[in-house]
Amino acid sequence: MSKTLNRRDFIKTSSATTVGVATIASGITLTSFAANVNENPVTNEKRWGMLVDTNKLTEVEIDGMVSACQQENGWGNEVHSTGDQKPTWVKKLKVQDKATGKITSLPLMCQHCEEPPCVDVCPTNASMKREDGIVLVDKHLCIGCRYCMMACPYDARSFVHEDLTDQREHMPRGKGTVESCTLCVHKVDNGESPACVASVNSDAVIF
Repeated sequence: MSKTLNRRDFIKTSSATTVGVATIASGITLTSFAANVNENPVTNEKRWGMLVDTNKLTEVEIDGMVSACQQENGWGNEVHSTGDQKPTWVKKLKVQDKATGKITSLPLMCQHCEEPPCVDVCPTNASMKREDGIVLVDKHLCIGCRYCMMACPYDARSFVHEDLTDQREHMPRGKGTVESCTLCVHKVDNGESPACVASVNSDAVIF
């Protein structure tokens, strides 16, 4: 038996069957990519973290970590209006001991804090912390307010000012959004180590 749909029923049916695309204005759509089904869903049984021994890590290895991150996640080749706009997924930092004058180089990236201030200040819940401790930014929710950048004590986040090219399918980026180290979450979820960790051939970096 056929049934005639009224306007309200049609809207309900359309909403239930349209998956993955939300229209926000005429001609503008926001595509939602379905997450891969993980046989081992994220839980709080394991808390990911990275230990860096600055006494063992060499400058060459730090440069290698930065390069590995750039290649894996597709950043570093952008043309920027100013130097302040460069991405800061991971950067090489030099610190000096005021007492001894000794200068030490170290890699600096998102610390994936136990209580991340970036998550606390985000007005749209775009900044989030997974059950396993990895802190991420949902680019579909980020409005580019940059409150998280101001809240981060490590200056570990950056804003995408320019149009992007050479993007990686596993790590989409977006103009007008904030980004930072993801601990190569796409690799971690597949049982691999982050690209920067894999680039170090010693035990100076432990994940």
